Amino acid sequence: MTVLKTRAKLVDVARQLFAKKGVEDTTMNDIAQASKKGRRTLYTYFKSKEQIYMAVVESELEMLSDQLEKAAGKPVSPDKKIMELIMTHLNAIKMVVYRNGTLRADFFRDIWRVEAMRKEFDRKEVTLFRRILQEGKEQGLFDIDNVEITADILHYCIKGIEVPYIRGQIGEELDDETGWRYVSKIVFGALGCKEKEK
Repeated sequence: MTVLKTRAKLVDVARQLFAKKGVEDTTMNDIAQASKKGRRTLYTYFKSKEQIYMAVVESELEMLSDQLEKAAGKPVSPDKKIMELIMTHLNAIKMVVYRNGTLRADFFRDIWRVEAMRKEFDRKEVTLFRRILQEGKEQGLFDIDNVEITADILHYCIKGIEVPYIRGQIGEELDDETGWRYVSKIVFGALGCKEKEK
């Protein structure tokens, strides 16, 4: 097994154990046994449980980044693309949290630790927002003065509703289609464009 494959296997096994038992109740020994690797092998790759936890978070963020790149690369108009990016962001974050089971508690409790790891992910997402906003501005779809500032604000708005979205606290009584219609009204209003008929 190559070095990268071994590391990826250890990270995946750790993620599954963290999801099942929680980070606090999972030991390095548990990870070594479940991965069918010796403790020595595990410690060759990761010096502590903290290090492997960070690797799990990092791998999840890489998967999220890939999903956002795919959404931003779709051959659709910038107004549809910006909504696709927002929906992908919120739904992907929600899936990460649910997939990781009891990591959920850690996700909320360790928000500052996760926050430090999100810097690169956030930077990539803002770059995608800027690209799409610039495209929309050039096509006359968005009436915005400053693409950079608008992308930053949009990014922080989306990030700010992650936790209530994950917990189902936004428009609990609305069906998905109606909820997203509200989101697009706000987004398109802020970008100075009218919502197109689908």
